[in-house]
Amino acid sequence: MSEFSNITIIGLGLIGSSIARAVREYLPDVNVVGFDADEDIRTRAGSLGFCHQIAETAGASVAAADLIILCVPVGKMGVVAADIAADLPETAIISDVGSSKASVAKAILKAIPSANLVPAHPVSGTEKSGPEAGFATLFKDRWCIITPLADTDETAVKKVSAFWEALGSNIEIMEIEHHDMVLAITSHLPHLIAYSIVGTASDLEDVTRSEVIKYSAGGFRDFTRIAASDPTMWRDVFLANKDAVLEMLQRFSEDLSALQRAIRWDKGDDLHELFTKTRAVRRRIIEEGQDDAAPDFGRSHD
Repeated sequence: MSEFSNITIIGLGLIGSSIARAVREYLPDVNVVGFDADEDIRTRAGSLGFCHQIAETAGASVAAADLIILCVPVGKMGVVAADIAADLPETAIISDVGSSKASVAKAILKAIPSANLVPAHPVSGTEKSGPEAGFATLFKDRWCIITPLADTDETAVKKVSAFWEALGSNIEIMEIEHHDMVLAITSHLPHLIAYSIVGTASDLEDVTRSEVIKYSAGGFRDFTRIAASDPTMWRDVFLANKDAVLEMLQRFSEDLSALQRAIRWDKGDDLHELFTKTRAVRRRIIEEGQDDAAPDFGRSHD
């Protein structure tokens, strides 16, 4: 049983459409209204049927909502908040799914100073995008980080937490600036590295693109999967979480220089020590249920 009767989802890409599908499956008594600024996406979402209604304007979509979830790129959060401000019910809770929190909260509250805002970040996703990419179990056994502000209503936090738990998520309450630092190292920096490595391989003059594609081993393939993520979303993430990303990038650059020295001076023991430590991190990720240990990178032996 949900604390909410009418949920509005603004932004009907991978995350927004997955939330809608999950609500339809796990909270069947809840009415779901969707909106997307892109008319083509609204049409496609309507044909897929994961929302009860697709609104034609942002304001119309929130008129009866008691929970509004903003699922747009983080650079657009403030714009969308301004679009719904005049039609927002006084008792409605606003939440979001952005992977940078401090800048998003600031942008939403600038547009709606009185907003009952509960920032949230479901740490889940794929490299795919668009309304067709969503699925109801995207959030199952994944973490959703709730980052209340100093004056966030505790009852609203409990309601939003219960909502994500109903969709299968595990809940973590985290201070907002700490969230941005954690995600800078666990998500944002790996994406930046992936974009850089794939771009470097593509630009090499002595290696053709066809060779890069033909002889890609598991490591490079994994980087290309990450680098296939939505470019608009990730452009906005890096700019929105600039300070934390730059801090982590500086630390990474220093560690990379140390690796460079170890290779140059044949310091095999240093390399072995690092690789042993990182292997243990991988085992802990599997033990925590955040990945599985499928052999051969999941290849079928049929």
